[in-house]
Amino acid sequence: MDREGPVALVTGAGQGIGRAVVERLARDGYRVAINARVDDGRLREVVAATGGFPAPGDIADERAIGAMVDEVQARLGPVEVLVANAARMWMAPFLELPVEQWWQQLDVNLTGHLHLIERVVPGMVTAGRGRIVIVASYWGVVGWENATGYAASKSGLIALGHTLAAELGPQGVSVSVVAPGVIDTPQLEVDARDAGKPLAEMHAIYAAGIPAGRIGRADEIAATIAFLASPDGGRAYNGQVLHPNGGEIRCMT
Repeated sequence: MDREGPVALVTGAGQGIGRAVVERLARDGYRVAINARVDDGRLREVVAATGGFPAPGDIADERAIGAMVDEVQARLGPVEVLVANAARMWMAPFLELPVEQWWQQLDVNLTGHLHLIERVVPGMVTAGRGRIVIVASYWGVVGWENATGYAASKSGLIALGHTLAAELGPQGVSVSVVAPGVIDTPQLEVDARDAGKPLAEMHAIYAAGIPAGRIGRADEIAATIAFLASPDGGRAYNGQVLHPNGGEIRCMT
């Protein structure tokens, strides 16, 4: 790992969008701390493939967040780029969603990243620079049937990003949000189970509603995040929500 590159921390990086972001940032010369809930085979595989630094820890556990950030900064230095990507999702009709699942989604997707940002922002403010990219979802913009807790948490992330951008921008820290549409990741298996459809059929159903004619790829979202994390992209897009969704929705939030 290049000891001179900027330090990036990516949460939920064992698979899907998180893994693609790690791969992209590593190619771009970042020293990447790779977070996953547990230190398992998937995390080790990403570390081996990218030369990153393993940073296991449950984002829902505030004490685990503190220990993880302390370890990353002791080993690599202050976090200069944070990609808040970890997410948990269950799908069920509103009246059938167990309250425990509601809170677990909020605790990971929203509150967990709030506590994580609290831990890394002081170092960014001291340095006078930093980039925070929050991964929300277009479900947090338009809502989604049977995804009340997930959509609410992602909507909260969008509001968090707007507010932090206003507060931290004058101190050199930019905050932006990416709200992807339907992306080809393992998370789509949850959608398929909820719909009672084979995964391939679920892909086709979603693709039919997208003007681009296909669902998105994780590497496309990673490219968007890499741009926002860069010195060229971060400042200009402070407080903005980018919608990489193939044209399925055409709005800015």
